[in-house]
Amino acid sequence: MMAMQASKIDVDVVPDVKPILEMRGISQIFPGVKALDQVSVALFPGQVTALIGENGAGKSTLVKILTGIYQPNDGEILIDGEAISFSSAQSAIDAGVTAIHQETVLFDELTVGENIFLGHAPRTRFGTIDWRTIHARSRELLEQLESQIDPTIRLKDLSIAQRHLVAIARALSVEARIVIMDEPTAALSRKEIDDLFRIVEGLKRQGKAILFISHKFDELYEIAENFVVFRDGRAVGEGRLKETPQAEIVRLMVGRDIEDVFPKTKVEIGPVVFSVDGYSHPTEFHDISFELRRGEILGVYGLIGAGRSELCQSLFGITRPSTGRISLEGQPLSFRSSGDAIAAGVVYVPEERGRHGLALPMPIFQNMSLPSLGKTSRAGFLKAANELALARKYAERLDLRAAAFSVPVGTLSGGNQQKVVIGKWLATRPKVIILDEPTKGIDIGSKAAVHGFISELASQGLSIIMVSSELPEILGMSDRVMVMREGLQAGIFDRSEATAEVLVRAATGNA
Repeated sequence: MMAMQASKIDVDVVPDVKPILEMRGISQIFPGVKALDQVSVALFPGQVTALIGENGAGKSTLVKILTGIYQPNDGEILIDGEAISFSSAQSAIDAGVTAIHQETVLFDELTVGENIFLGHAPRTRFGTIDWRTIHARSRELLEQLESQIDPTIRLKDLSIAQRHLVAIARALSVEARIVIMDEPTAALSRKEIDDLFRIVEGLKRQGKAILFISHKFDELYEIAENFVVFRDGRAVGEGRLKETPQAEIVRLMVGRDIEDVFPKTKVEIGPVVFSVDGYSHPTEFHDISFELRRGEILGVYGLIGAGRSELCQSLFGITRPSTGRISLEGQPLSFRSSGDAIAAGVVYVPEERGRHGLALPMPIFQNMSLPSLGKTSRAGFLKAANELALARKYAERLDLRAAAFSVPVGTLSGGNQQKVVIGKWLATRPKVIILDEPTKGIDIGSKAAVHGFISELASQGLSIIMVSSELPEILGMSDRVMVMREGLQAGIFDRSEATAEVLVRAATGNA
């Protein structure tokens, strides 16, 4: 399957099957950076190949080469054994290569049919666009995907999952043989992911070769036959995925063992700091009760729609409960706003850090100081020197990587953006920090850094509530786990009894 650069897993990747597409010895060099270094990848008919690697490993560069956006400096691409060159995005499409991205590249104001046939619309014998054929053919393609979406409605009226279906229908409309799926499940619910995977299985039965990119290992093991691991622009491992332990995949990705990805340190758990009793919301959750101790990490697990984020937002004062009590260090509390929560020592790192946790156009130091303006101002006037000093202090604690504190926070990687969010709240000297999906959308190397810092915070006596959809993260980092299901508390489990099977059974109701 590949010419290996480092570790080689001794398995027969795809015996007796010839690849549809091969990339041999591909290199891509930008000024001062070798993004890809002699990598080789093969894609096989009727099979999914997982492309795995940290952010910056070279995955996006490879996709851009396959879709004709970049032309490699070295190496060759073959389809059915014949060398081919993609001089443009259209030439890649003409060769049967199409990509479905996390953010679908479609047009909101156009109809479904217009999006499917944009750039290759059928024509009448008079040279005008054949709308009847567009609508009929769009319906056929969507029916293949078990969808009844109306081709005449505008794309902006569809859900994210439906937009993915339109993107796949577009791929089928150009008779693509190679389909690239780049983080296609990032914004989908579990049911929508299951629906997408059924479609992928249908594409496999049609003989399509699929390149699937995701940070979610459970999805990769569910859908992919083969894998390729990139690290620092080089191919460092490949093989049959289900025959390869996850720990080995992680070691190939980051050059270290899986234990280092969840660097939880043993912490002496102290007295109760934060307690919640009979806490309910009119529509989101009901009768939640738990205690949180000093130095403890309480994991909160559940399926999408279980009410986890809604509970956290209410505990931070964003929404008001209908019944129930909370107390901090034995003192009853009632938060009328998030400002009350911050003043009391309870802070919240939201799931959507770009939308709710950061002001992306603003520089790092101003984002860091936003909740602490009272500390960085004098007589009502902000002091830039004080803001910079505060940012420098917490950037050093978090090992924040940035060219300067004056650069817009939106230019940082996902992992470094998360460090800015955490840093701004640490500057308020909280007693309880609520982390909602703290490593969402960041690579394993950055996850290890965030996990290490979470452990450090716990060792310093901070009490932590950590919401996560990723079982390995919940199991690796939590002292106890509270499981939620359909707005209810399904159970609280000590670390010693919290296994993947126990948590999934509680989350799904299959006790």
